[in-house]
Amino acid sequence: MTVREGRGRRGDSNSRPIQVNGPAEGRSRDSSPGRRRVRAGGRAAGFGGASAQAPCRRAGAWVPPPPPFCRGAQARAVAAASAPRPRQGRSAMASGAARLRAGSEARLSLAAFLLGGSVTGLPLLTSAGLQGRTGLALYVAGLNALLLLLYRPPRYQIAIRACFLGFVFGCGLLLSFSQTSWKHFGWYMCSLSLFHYSEYLVTAVNNPKSLSLDSFLLNHSVEYSVAALSSWIEFTVENILFPEIKQIFWLSTIGLLMVVFGECLRKVAMLTAGSNFNHVVQNEKSETHTLVTSGVYAWFRHPSYVGWFYWSIGTQVMLCNPICVVGYTMVVWRFFRDRTEEEEISLIHFFGEEYLEYKKKGDDDDGNYEGAGERSCFRLKT
Repeated sequence: MTVREGRGRRGDSNSRPIQVNGPAEGRSRDSSPGRRRVRAGGRAAGFGGASAQAPCRRAGAWVPPPPPFCRGAQARAVAAASAPRPRQGRSAMASGAARLRAGSEARLSLAAFLLGGSVTGLPLLTSAGLQGRTGLALYVAGLNALLLLLYRPPRYQIAIRACFLGFVFGCGLLLSFSQTSWKHFGWYMCSLSLFHYSEYLVTAVNNPKSLSLDSFLLNHSVEYSVAALSSWIEFTVENILFPEIKQIFWLSTIGLLMVVFGECLRKVAMLTAGSNFNHVVQNEKSETHTLVTSGVYAWFRHPSYVGWFYWSIGTQVMLCNPICVVGYTMVVWRFFRDRTEEEEISLIHFFGEEYLEYKKKGDDDDGNYEGAGERSCFRLKT
């Protein structure tokens, strides 16, 4: 026996014959059309274009068929109401997973940083009769063994870096409260370790998609490492040959204030920019990129660079390093000038006239645009 299929209409001239599953296949024949099971090219046929018993595929998802008494628009409404809701997009799911992972890694890094900072309790061990160097070596070995027991790669790689920075911070605190000529170097150790750790922590909170081990900025560049090493050498040599110049308390205090100002400005800029902030200059605009003009960005076009500029010079003023103060000022200025030039080209490409209008507010009163990036890092916006 054959019937005609044609989008729920009988007698359609464009319909084609199909075979009805009958008693020959071990099924009972039922004269009710709505209860027939009809197969045609993998789709069920019946009144309204769907069988009352066989499921059909609509809009890429399996949905239950409408009741046999539904017709036309009513059948489509029933099917639409019973269809499952669309699943969350891949990008949203990936973003949520990245935030969960970053939150876990942020808590891990904070715990490891505090664990390393517990070195401040080392004087209690030395007062108990344990020699200073021996106690320090045992303490470091114990921290590493504990982290190896608690974590496996890649979480161990995060923990060991954060713990190392916490250890440096704790050692800096011990030096800061000592009555030696290395007191101001202790301030420097605290400032340096806190800067690098906070870069990772704020990135984990702000932009978890870009979070990686590089967010600690410990391997920033060869030039950065050479600059840090040069400041250590200068301080050591001058502290041995001219210890009196390392005891200028008021000058070191000014340097400390510069460090605090620069650090706070940079972190506020990172938090204000949110997911728009990245340690790597972006050459392609993503869907989430927006032009940030509020908060500290209403005063500076590149507040994170301004903060880093004053932070880096402040560390050398704090150490009373005359040679590195001059050298850092020249090198860091040139670095950020080139960096902002590259970044502003990308920003103009991303936002066009919107960024040019924003940029114009910080230019000369005559309204002429500066060269791309020229002096833009350090200009207050008017």
